[in-house]
Amino acid sequence: MIVLKDIKKTYYGKNIETNVLKGVDLMIHPGEFVCIYGSSGSGKSTLLNIVGVLDYATEGEYTLDGISIKNLNDKKMAEIRNRKIGFVFQAYHLVQEMNVLENIAVPLGYAGMSKKNRTARAQELLDEFHMKGLEKKYPAQLSGGEQQRVSIMRAISNRPQILLADEPTGNLDSDNSRMVMEILSRLNKEGMTIIMVTHDLSLAKYGTRIIYIKDGKIEEHE
Repeated sequence: MIVLKDIKKTYYGKNIETNVLKGVDLMIHPGEFVCIYGSSGSGKSTLLNIVGVLDYATEGEYTLDGISIKNLNDKKMAEIRNRKIGFVFQAYHLVQEMNVLENIAVPLGYAGMSKKNRTARAQELLDEFHMKGLEKKYPAQLSGGEQQRVSIMRAISNRPQILLADEPTGNLDSDNSRMVMEILSRLNKEGMTIIMVTHDLSLAKYGTRIIYIKDGKIEEHE
């Protein structure tokens, strides 16, 4: 379970401080598909980064499965990210020098899995996502929709409990956007917790719960 209590995030610059999150309270249960909806600059991506243990809250308490995140060192935080959380971003973030199969297997290498098992797991996902035959292709040879599907496969290769998606359809056309959302819905139905950030209300409606965020505060739940 994800529990955020009075989460605040402030960025400090020269003679300026920017309050991005202003006291967020949020509880997310296992198996939910939560969409965080808000305009650009509302704080939704910052909130997702804190949930994903990519960033620290300036103030407040974040517990993940009963563990207080603020008390963990960098090594423990990295272990949580690799073991419990998968990430999908708008910009794909695929390694251009690696082929499709190698990209999918990246988290498995960090988890200490053997090369044989990494390859088998990547092949399993390629079959599941109907992309068999693209193993040796490089990201530059793929369409945007194909790259995002590879990104999702990489994110779930280590079978995380939670998948975080930051504007995952932002660079895609409507057909590929629908395909990505259907994949996320299927993963959720299979038991994975999904937390997605979007500025598109039509996509937010794929979730089982919509959270509206504005100016760093949660306005309402739906």
